[in-house]
Amino acid sequence: MPMTTLEIGQKAPAFSLKNHKNEAVGQDALTGDWTVLYFYPRDDTPGCTTQACEFTVGIKTFEKLGARVIGISPDSVESHQSFIKKHGLKLTLLSDPDHEMMEQYGAWGEKNLYGKITEGVIRSTVLLDPEGKIAYLWKRVKAAGHAAKVREKLEELTD
Repeated sequence: MPMTTLEIGQKAPAFSLKNHKNEAVGQDALTGDWTVLYFYPRDDTPGCTTQACEFTVGIKTFEKLGARVIGISPDSVESHQSFIKKHGLKLTLLSDPDHEMMEQYGAWGEKNLYGKITEGVIRSTVLLDPEGKIAYLWKRVKAAGHAAKVREKLEELTD
């Protein structure tokens, strides 16, 4: 399947997924505030835990900037519930087991892992403005330190 190409300024692709409370969440619920959508491979793995914990540590700053932070992975609702509980996460996590949203947002595709080409989640982040348009994209990111980079860009855009 060809990877979707998102562009700054375009309306965010439609989606509807279950959150960690087993409630349906769609892009229509995201308008009115800035939204950080970060895509990650798997709950409770070292890099994904680092990333989720860094977003949680900075959550008050994101909220002061008028932004919500949402993590999306192929993990189940139940997996998200235990991940949140185990690490005291203050984020909304969405379950995308069929990777439909990830494909729409260019976060699913080929990746090179230690020289082996595989298909899976491409760790990436999309920042949506209050109108639901793409304000900024990070196409391939490192987990550690990424939350700070997102916060800096958000501060720049909301200044």
